[in-house]
Amino acid sequence: MSEIPGTASGVMWQSSPPGSIYDYIKVASFSIGPDGLVDQWSRRAAELFGITSEQVRGKDPIEVFLPAELRTRGRRKVAEILDGKEWTGLVPFRVPGAPDGARAAGERGRTAHGLAEIYVMPSEAEDGRQAALCIVVDVRALRRIESDLAASQAIFGQSPFGFLLFGTDLTVQRANRRFATVFGGEAEDHRGRTVHDYLQRPEAERLDAALRHVLATGESVTDLQISGTVAGSSERRHWSVNLYRVHGGSGRPVGVAGLGTDVTRRQIAAREAANARRNLALLNEAGARIGNSLDLETTARELLDVAVPGFCDLASVDLYQGLLTGDEAPPGQFGSAHSESYGGGTAELRRVAFASAVSDAPLVATPDCVENGASPAAVGEVHRYPFNSPCADALRTATVRSLPGAEGSLVQSALAVPMVAHDTVVGLVQFARAKGSEPFGERDRALAVELASRAAVCIDNARLYRREHERALILQRSLLPPGDPEAAGLDIACRYLPGTTTTEVGGDWFDVIELPGHRTALVVGDVMGRGLRAAVAMGELRTAVRTLALLDLEPAEVLSALDEIARGLGGPGTPSQVRRSGPAGGSAPRGTQQADLAEVYLATCVYAVYDPVTRRCTFANAGHLPPVLVEPGEEALLLDVPPGMPLGVGGEPFEEVEVELPEGSLLALYTDGLVESRDHPLDEGLQAFRAALGDPGRPLEDVCDHVLSTLDTRHGEDDIALLMARIQGLPAESVGDWRLPREPRSVGRARELARTQLTAWDLDALVDTVELLVSELVTNALRYGEGEIRLRLLRDRTLVCEVWDAGLVQPRRRRARDTDEGGRGLQLVGLLSSGWGSRRTPRGKTVWFELGLPEEGGGTAEPTVDQLLSMF
Repeated sequence: MSEIPGTASGVMWQSSPPGSIYDYIKVASFSIGPDGLVDQWSRRAAELFGITSEQVRGKDPIEVFLPAELRTRGRRKVAEILDGKEWTGLVPFRVPGAPDGARAAGERGRTAHGLAEIYVMPSEAEDGRQAALCIVVDVRALRRIESDLAASQAIFGQSPFGFLLFGTDLTVQRANRRFATVFGGEAEDHRGRTVHDYLQRPEAERLDAALRHVLATGESVTDLQISGTVAGSSERRHWSVNLYRVHGGSGRPVGVAGLGTDVTRRQIAAREAANARRNLALLNEAGARIGNSLDLETTARELLDVAVPGFCDLASVDLYQGLLTGDEAPPGQFGSAHSESYGGGTAELRRVAFASAVSDAPLVATPDCVENGASPAAVGEVHRYPFNSPCADALRTATVRSLPGAEGSLVQSALAVPMVAHDTVVGLVQFARAKGSEPFGERDRALAVELASRAAVCIDNARLYRREHERALILQRSLLPPGDPEAAGLDIACRYLPGTTTTEVGGDWFDVIELPGHRTALVVGDVMGRGLRAAVAMGELRTAVRTLALLDLEPAEVLSALDEIARGLGGPGTPSQVRRSGPAGGSAPRGTQQADLAEVYLATCVYAVYDPVTRRCTFANAGHLPPVLVEPGEEALLLDVPPGMPLGVGGEPFEEVEVELPEGSLLALYTDGLVESRDHPLDEGLQAFRAALGDPGRPLEDVCDHVLSTLDTRHGEDDIALLMARIQGLPAESVGDWRLPREPRSVGRARELARTQLTAWDLDALVDTVELLVSELVTNALRYGEGEIRLRLLRDRTLVCEVWDAGLVQPRRRRARDTDEGGRGLQLVGLLSSGWGSRRTPRGKTVWFELGLPEEGGGTAEPTVDQLLSMF
């Protein structure tokens, strides 16, 4: 307010600072002299009434301000005031220069009649007469201020949000009722406090820094997240705080206003939503990562890879020892929900996996789960849980148990979760959270059960697979030749490597079969497909090969018969019998031709017959990889054997090829697992195999080991079978071979030749028996055979006698009656020999018998003639 000349009291009015309250309420002043005329007129009065001091000074205020209808009343009041009476009231006034009823110029909607609240104070002039000092306030400004104050009070006091006004010293100047309700006391009690009186140090410092920033820069802060506790509660609350700088009328900062909204529920909801998303993502990850392996330990580690640190800080998995060892225990032995205790505790468990994001120390949630004096179980260790421990209770009841953290342990809380699959507990998983992490809640318990359940099903499937795999492997191994096979004229070594436990058992097999005449059949085969059925099919085919080998069929005939048998393994609707017309004769039955190949087991096989006398080997192949031959001083080569079709396809004949094998050469038969895997193609594997056979002179067992160590045999994708034979033909001095004319005296000549040869071999103990049996066979050849007679004696591990002729009729053993003069020849052969038989040859037949060599001390392995006569 500008300076006003002194009144009767001599008071000088000084101008107010900008932005003072007077700017808002528009206070003006003027004075009336003893004569009732205006003698002082302030600048604010000029602004309020729109009249300059020159226009009003020395004039009657009634004439200047009041409308005509109010002037009489106004003059009475002025007279009373000049008589010394104070007066306060509302006085309408007319804006000079505007006609009655008109609107004030420059303001839309403002009438020419104003309303002022005037406070008149009597005063004295210099001459002692009565005067008056008038203080004028625009009523409209007062009403506006009242409305603003009322609105401000309503917003500030009735707001559901906490409100604080900080001064420039960042102390609380004003707090609303809502804030006081949350933090206690009355609103006035909070005046002068700071943020450190409400929040712990870290949060208080964050809010203090934000207040200083807003006060210094004027930049507002929105949605500042602050957490703390409130009066009378330990529950942690969360607020969203908005800060903005407050200015006075002149625009200078007077403080910072803060509005706080309780967002605890929103935070909880957001946290629960985030947890739900995390749990869903965790379950999705568990579905993708757990159970990719059929190995028990690997599955347990996959569970912990998912759980740590996504769900917990530490975790361990214990599985029942009986489950891991494959024991066929009765229900409950290793995990019924109601299993009994063993020796005062649980059955033995093995810790198969442990994971930690905070420490490598073994997981110990509570001392109750560790036997007295025992250390926590390490991975691979077998242990028991005490009977009264929470872990044992979880295993017995198949119920989740909460475990408190042990004293001095970094574990804050833990869950013991039984792993239940098909109503059977297979083990226990413990999830633990370290101190400082959020404790497990109900949702966490449910998630823990789901994770453990998924892993349990996978572990149980792995257990069942392991059991079936081991059974199939036992079956498969039982069908392989026991020990080290032996054969005349061959040094043999073999290897068999099953696939890993993560792959199903295969149908690979090999066999070494002794044939008459010191010949040997070498067989390697592979049933396509995997699993127990493939192993069973392999066993059937191997048995069939052995049966057909006893018939002394040619290799191609053996494979033709196997082909029909293989077509019969696919299902009951496919014939499996060998045709009566002969295994190699005729076409396949109609049912076989129409069989769906999807229902037929296919197999590859190579069948070779080696004759040590001639060192010739006859091969027949059914879709198998070709044999490898290494001649002395030469590189290994693949034999050019016609590949043929796999067994089970049918409709195609098999071919034979005969190869003479040099003395000391090396023959290798194998399955595709040795030379093929995902990491390298077949051609590379064959080349590597041939290179590994570059030094065949070393001992045969060493050659096998070198091949397996050189090639990639650890892939575990398929079984591997390797059969190697070094050629060692019968020496000429071990063979007696004679041709006899078709005449009666050849019988005596045959006995003489046999006796002489046996004497040369120091086999005198067998002379009588051999003379008798040779006489019988040569006599039969003369009576029932055709063409020239051939006698051959072979000495190796046993003595073999063969009589050849050109007749096709096979000898048949019959029982002679007491009155018969003949018919007992083959009975004698059968009684005196360890074995006998006949086989077809390209030019007739061969009848043979076999005798064991004399034992140490001069005895014989077979009955003597005298012993035989005593039987009769």
